[in-house]
Amino acid sequence: MKTTTPLFLLFTVVGIFVSTLHLSAQYKQTIVNKTILVQNKGNIIPLQRLDKLKIAVVTPVKGKYNTFTEQLQKYAEVGVFDFNMYEENTKYFNMIIVAATERELRSDLAALLQQSVVNRKHVILCLFSESGSLESPWAAANSQSGFTKLVSPSFDAISQRNAALSIFGGLALTEGKLKTEQTRIQYTAGESSGLNISKMTTRIDAIAKEAISKHAAPGLVVMALKSGQVIFEKAYGSHTYESKQVTAVDDIFDLASISKIAGTTPVIMTLQEQGIIHLDSTIGHYLGQAKTTNKADITTRSVLLHEAGFTPFIPFYRNLKPGDLQSHEDAEHQVKVADNAFLKNNYYQNVMWPEMLNSAVKPTGNYVYSDISMYVMKEIAEHETSTPMEEFVQDFLYKPIGMKTAGYTPRTRFDRSRIVPTQHDTAFRKVLLQGYVHDEGAAMAGGVAGHAGLFATANDLAIYGQLLLNRGEYGGVRYFKPETVDLFTSNQSQSSRRGLGFDRADPDLKKEYPSKFANSSVYGHTGYTGTCIWIDPKHQLVYIFLSNRVHPQVTGKLYELNIRSRIQDVIYETINEAK
Repeated sequence: MKTTTPLFLLFTVVGIFVSTLHLSAQYKQTIVNKTILVQNKGNIIPLQRLDKLKIAVVTPVKGKYNTFTEQLQKYAEVGVFDFNMYEENTKYFNMIIVAATERELRSDLAALLQQSVVNRKHVILCLFSESGSLESPWAAANSQSGFTKLVSPSFDAISQRNAALSIFGGLALTEGKLKTEQTRIQYTAGESSGLNISKMTTRIDAIAKEAISKHAAPGLVVMALKSGQVIFEKAYGSHTYESKQVTAVDDIFDLASISKIAGTTPVIMTLQEQGIIHLDSTIGHYLGQAKTTNKADITTRSVLLHEAGFTPFIPFYRNLKPGDLQSHEDAEHQVKVADNAFLKNNYYQNVMWPEMLNSAVKPTGNYVYSDISMYVMKEIAEHETSTPMEEFVQDFLYKPIGMKTAGYTPRTRFDRSRIVPTQHDTAFRKVLLQGYVHDEGAAMAGGVAGHAGLFATANDLAIYGQLLLNRGEYGGVRYFKPETVDLFTSNQSQSSRRGLGFDRADPDLKKEYPSKFANSSVYGHTGYTGTCIWIDPKHQLVYIFLSNRVHPQVTGKLYELNIRSRIQDVIYETINEAK
């Protein structure tokens, strides 16, 4: 189906492309990195596609290299071992990272590493000096062949951190003959950034304390990146007001509507740039079920802009009939919507999706935010890829860039204790929701929906945000064309602030959305559960706020106290003060 792009949108897009060329990521190396890359077999460092690697970390002494190991775990899932049963433990790993001093790396241990090379495994040897001199590590490193080798003049915590960062591209290697560039997020807590991190932390601490004390949310995580460097990452409060489990920075949260821009939209972005989906083709073109409905001639562009005239929300759970939902699983009830709550099989396909297809439609062109929009885009994507959306996005994006927890139905992948609970549902599922999506419709769709269902840590969102700041590139690999990112994240509407799938800063700064200091380049999204991510190309800033403000019941205090925006204001003020 051949379609024509409206001229006003064509000129808008061309203008956006020209004006954003200078907004590609500007990594700023402010850290002195004394790690030296001696040998880089196959140019493996910095590591690139993480979905191709199964990484084992091996150290001669347990506990001595905890900082090194913990830093590596920020980037990827790694197995951690000592040299006992080395060959058996590393058999199913194709990347072996070894941390040791020159004295610890005995000849018998080096022989084990050489055998791994024979077995076609990548071996990265990180040698740390105990004497403060590089001469001995250089000799030890050069005595082995087939390894990628790094050396550091010390084995203190900073040296361990920097070596780990260097392997993944979080720090550029600038010493010695072999040099690399930063390609990933740098976890250095604002070190040498020129920002008053202490003052910023004190101010954010006070706002977070206020939020918890006034029951805006029992717990929260705040994370911010500036120029590719993590300048703030901290958890506050507890999973519940009973304070039985303290919130941690690597806790997994229900992202609610952030699912729209971190789940469904990147799938549509890659299909659009591949020419599989065209923004001015219609719903009826892609979905045979829609050809005879009032949605047949609505374009996907209108859907992504929330200008399709769809009903904002359909409370599907209120239409359940006796026997549709029950407390135990059987052959006819296998859709688990919560602990001890099972929905009738194919309820989404037989009831929900037909109801959406036949729902009323108002004239297109006016901005009306609707969850149905992303239900539709998910259906289109799955028909075009012949793959469930949750699998597609994992394979082409999350796994390759190191988003370790991002995904749907987290209770099938993670221990319950890692997942922050949301509402105690008294209307539908009659149970505390922990690891089951808060949104009722998404739950009834099996936990995977276009508008909700995605869970993740703050760090996962930080990686995604940096990918977008980089205009489609991360870890040395390009996942989107720059013009694709520009198109979807820029203003594409004559009637609203919206991009394609993405929300944007409100041009009327009196509304202070998302922050009174936000500029016209800012894009992102909020989530009903008390979450947000905002990306600012002008300041090379990513801001993430995760909470469970709907626990134990939905409350508006997070909005009333303006917690998310005020914390974002503090970050902007810190940046402005440094100028």
